[in-house]
Amino acid sequence: MLGSDIARQLLKAGDRVVAITRDRARAAALASAGAEVRVADLTDTASLRAACPGADVVVAAAHALLGRGRYRSERVDDEGHRALIDAARAEGVRRFVYTSVLGASPDHPVDFWRTKHGVEQSLKASGLSWTILRPAAFMERHAHEPATILGRGDRPMNFVAVRDVARVAVHAVREPSAAGRTLEIGGPENLTQDEVAALCGRSHGYGTCRSARARERLAAR
Repeated sequence: MLGSDIARQLLKAGDRVVAITRDRARAAALASAGAEVRVADLTDTASLRAACPGADVVVAAAHALLGRGRYRSERVDDEGHRALIDAARAEGVRRFVYTSVLGASPDHPVDFWRTKHGVEQSLKASGLSWTILRPAAFMERHAHEPATILGRGDRPMNFVAVRDVARVAVHAVREPSAAGRTLEIGGPENLTQDEVAALCGRSHGYGTCRSARARERLAAR
């Protein structure tokens, strides 16, 4: 979702855009909008080297949080992004914009957040000019219909729209002042998934909210 939105916004601004994808057919709309499409795979280092020539800035927006097999997170989010950083440096790319995650840290209880932090450190040590984006949970993925709520559903989360993260990414690409900065990107408030489910239900005239705390918060709105 994010990479496509960034590409569209850059094209609208008049920039030359190369869209990198594993499946050329999935980038057909971007090609029609004026993007050059190159096929590459984060698990194939040689393909990454072939995808980078001529690029001034690389924006890394792919992830495999729930990936399996060849595309498990360790290969894509860790080895793959480190390989992309190496390929960008080898091909003379000037700037690297990396999409991390809000809360990335070396001691986070979830592997994905620790992996993201480790890649951040590799990027900073690479010699490339860099900008790191740390967005909250994408609203379109976590607050949509239908949605699956894992766990009790009463833990507050922050949600942000993909298009807003894309706007910040475009700023990072186009503005020299964004170099060397880590930008944390979130929405205006925290909501539990119970509250999200209740709001979706309310918008359609139905739905219940499992959490008494969520009902109290929604009643105050």
